[in-house]
Amino acid sequence: MRITDLEAFVAIAEAGSLTAAARELGRSLQTVSRSLAALEADVGVELVHRTTRHSTMSEAGRAFYQRVKPAVTDIREAQGEMADSRMEPRGTLRVGAPVLFGPDFLVPILSAYAARYPAMEIDLQLADSFANLAEEGLDVVIRIADLPDSGLQSRRLGALRRVVFGAPSYFEKHGRPQHPSELRRHSCIVRTIDRRLGHWTFQIAGKSRSVAVQGSFRTNTMTAIYSAVRSGMGLGYSPLWQIRHLVETGEVETVLEEFEPAPVPINVLWQENRLAPAKVREFVKLLAGQLDLNGL
Repeated sequence: MRITDLEAFVAIAEAGSLTAAARELGRSLQTVSRSLAALEADVGVELVHRTTRHSTMSEAGRAFYQRVKPAVTDIREAQGEMADSRMEPRGTLRVGAPVLFGPDFLVPILSAYAARYPAMEIDLQLADSFANLAEEGLDVVIRIADLPDSGLQSRRLGALRRVVFGAPSYFEKHGRPQHPSELRRHSCIVRTIDRRLGHWTFQIAGKSRSVAVQGSFRTNTMTAIYSAVRSGMGLGYSPLWQIRHLVETGEVETVLEEFEPAPVPINVLWQENRLAPAKVREFVKLLAGQLDLNGL
């Protein structure tokens, strides 16, 4: 059996006629008719009842279609994959990522990607809302959150810690909390747009617990929280990767490390497609190999 004959048969079954199948495949009606006749000769039964006006599947044809349709799809995808693997990525790679994560973590990797594939252009879109790939025309997105069942392909890149932190000047004046329950005696800087306003999550006695916090300063942005914490106004609660530079320079210090909640997963997602384009496949491979989340 030739793959072209099987492909013609599948198109006839799905299009409802030889004429429609020929149009869909971009072949002549005579070519499609010959493919069907050759296939029927191979299997020894009539697969399609044909008249001058109509084509209908025989019972054997319907059963045969159910068996060969997945095989035809697999063969064509395998052929496409082999051809695609020989091609250098071209076109534009459109990437979505969180605002603060993109510049420090993604841009260096995208720079390496651009150097490796000079025919590629890169469009990086930064937003803290969850991007919709189809609606926004993105090829891949980075998400830092537990993933809902979205129907997208994904690859886990790691997990990221959440920490409580404060300035040395604050700890000198107010002391360092030793347990999350002590936070009620501290000034905590709350982000007003968080879903759980005024509640921070910890792992206490092996269970996830929500602890109520409060303070005299509230704001809607993380950058304002970082500035307030650095100035000694109170304690903050943040993903560690966002304040790594402040910890490394000694401007802030972390506390309550033994009570940290479960790390938040970080994933790269792309459209559900068994045959991902070369530009996406190569970027995901490079991202997984070069993204350094050590200690975060």
